[in-house]
Amino acid sequence: MKIFTKIKQNLDKKFAQDSNYHSLSVILPYFKPYLNRTFLALGLAVPIGALDAVIALSLKPYMDVVMMDKQMQSTWFLPILIVLFTTLQGGLNYLATYMNDWVGGRVTNDLKRDLYEKLMHQTCGFFDKQTSGKILKAYNNDAEKSCAGLISNIKTIISRIFSSISLVGVLFYNSWFLAIIAVFVLTCAMVPLVKIKSAIKEIYNRSEGENAKVLTTYNEAFAGHKVISAYNLYDLKQKQFDKLTYNVFGLKIKITQHTAWLSPLMHIIVSVGIAAVIGIGSLMIVKNKLSAGQFVSFITALIMLYTPIKGLGNNAKNMTTCLCAIERVVSKLEKVPAVIDKEDAVDFPEFNDKISFKDIKFSYVKGKRVLNGISFDVKKGETVALVGNSGGGKSTIVNLLPRFYNVKNGDLTFDGVSINSIKIDSLRAHIAMVFQDNFLFDGTIRDNILIGNLNATEDEIMNAVKESYLEDFINSLEKGLDTQIGERGMLLSGGQKQRIGIARAFLKDAPILVLDEATSALDNQAEHIVQQAIENLMKDRTVFVIAHRLSTIQNADRILVIKDGNLVESGSHNELIEIPNGEYKKLYEMQFKN
Repeated sequence: MKIFTKIKQNLDKKFAQDSNYHSLSVILPYFKPYLNRTFLALGLAVPIGALDAVIALSLKPYMDVVMMDKQMQSTWFLPILIVLFTTLQGGLNYLATYMNDWVGGRVTNDLKRDLYEKLMHQTCGFFDKQTSGKILKAYNNDAEKSCAGLISNIKTIISRIFSSISLVGVLFYNSWFLAIIAVFVLTCAMVPLVKIKSAIKEIYNRSEGENAKVLTTYNEAFAGHKVISAYNLYDLKQKQFDKLTYNVFGLKIKITQHTAWLSPLMHIIVSVGIAAVIGIGSLMIVKNKLSAGQFVSFITALIMLYTPIKGLGNNAKNMTTCLCAIERVVSKLEKVPAVIDKEDAVDFPEFNDKISFKDIKFSYVKGKRVLNGISFDVKKGETVALVGNSGGGKSTIVNLLPRFYNVKNGDLTFDGVSINSIKIDSLRAHIAMVFQDNFLFDGTIRDNILIGNLNATEDEIMNAVKESYLEDFINSLEKGLDTQIGERGMLLSGGQKQRIGIARAFLKDAPILVLDEATSALDNQAEHIVQQAIENLMKDRTVFVIAHRLSTIQNADRILVIKDGNLVESGSHNELIEIPNGEYKKLYEMQFKN
């Protein structure tokens, strides 16, 4: 069991500067739990390849005894022997393929699990810059190509190497002089293989990037089908898709241009060797330096040797694409999330006093600041509303509370404890969030409510349903809480989705609540019901509310007006409405001037 550790140590030491070897040193430990089956899968490739020499070797006595001496007594068993060895080779090949797929599948699953864990712990900043296609390609498809492809290609290489060794042995057995000529020519044919990786690596990675865009386009066709239909975007989206597939085709052809010459070139080089062997071999037969049986056996072995050598060209291409996928997978495994716990991180404090934003400056993109030194305090149990122009920084402020993004300039404290010193899981366990568009997962209503607390009792679930004004809706369904809602809750209305999101927050029962435009996308009737559920949820909590509809936040303890990343006004509704030419007064009058 120590062999993979030793291999990894040797790889790390000897090839630290080579990305391929570094990537392999990361991937190899995934095979450790399945070491016996891995060695069996690869070990079976040895006899599979070596048995290729049986047919070529048996032709010598057959030609010399049967064809030349016209006798069969001593060679009658050769056809039976060939069948037996071929059957054995076929059986071993089946077993090797089965073990290869078993090991490759298990290792791929393990790798996908680690990649998925890595993906789940990436920050919002990471997802802001990604597309669904890139995620799918990088975290799923590359995992399939890497581990399963690695062991499959290694098995093929081993099989072809031992097939070549056994056949070269047959060559030397029949004529060492002709064998030297043949081996020299085959060595020349192998030289172009070293150029494969450098020729296609960059193009292949670009091709994978374009394929990721194709997957993103499919996903957009699924998620945005109503917009496509409503705006008659069929021709536009079709042209965009055609352009992407044309780019993918072009890159695929470039890969072919860089690799397709390999097999024909090897074929030409090998044919020169075969021609030279036939010419010199014929002369040796005439001079009685080589028997007919030796010559036929030699030529058969040489032609059979050509097949695995030629196949190594395609195998080298496949191995290169596999190594490229491994490099990308390893880069994902080694990617450190931007938001992580400090070594001395502490649990969330008791929170008996206040939350303080202290001169916080924040940028999503370098050089483009979103918050310009925001400072304010929120006392425990206080309801604070954030209003202002779109893009002014309201959502950024509340997104810093659960540390979706790092606070780098300034500080955010809970009872004096810096947010950067608090364990992320502990911090988020004390914050509940209701978004404008609450994401619902495929499954039942119960599944989606339980996200708030997976260990909730039936009474707690029903109380959350009641407080969220979902009771009548649930009772109207044949299967109640166990009703399937479809992907993203497509079978529910906007108000129903929001109330499920509120029920989640009820189950979480966190002391801090964030309402990020929770009613802005609803009609008046749905908003009224959801607002009642929100009022139930806000009781006895410290609440941050983002709202465009000022009617929903007039009763807030304090209203903060955010404009272009600055806190420009702070006070109650009555206080702010009295400020001449105040920003809040302008917003209020725009909404209620009629």
